[in-house]
Amino acid sequence: MKKTRIIFWVVTGLLAVMVGIGAVYDAISAPEAIAHVTRIGYPAYIVPFLGVAKILGVIAILVPGYPRIKEWAYAGIFYDLFGAFYSHIAFGDGPDMWAPFIIGFALIAVSYIYSHKLQRQTFATA
Repeated sequence: MKKTRIIFWVVTGLLAVMVGIGAVYDAISAPEAIAHVTRIGYPAYIVPFLGVAKILGVIAILVPGYPRIKEWAYAGIFYDLFGAFYSHIAFGDGPDMWAPFIIGFALIAVSYIYSHKLQRQTFATA
């Protein structure tokens, strides 16, 4: 159980940092965030909304308990990342832009899997 817990928190911490840093820039409507989003054709007004939603998702994943909310948070972060990945591909950005997305997908998958492993182990020992 200790190994599972360590893997979960390391991977989830990396995911939280990856998503959280960008989310803060989005939430405060940093000029860099707005320029990045409007460059691929989205309106500037969506930036703070997505930022706040990502911050809430990161909080939901980090706070122990609340498995239903965690499911929604993982789904929301996945859809956000997938939508951004698709938008970059559709815009014409090449494979040199794909590495952060692939890392993000891997972190989401491992964090999600280990979250469920921890839940199963917690219920098995209780």
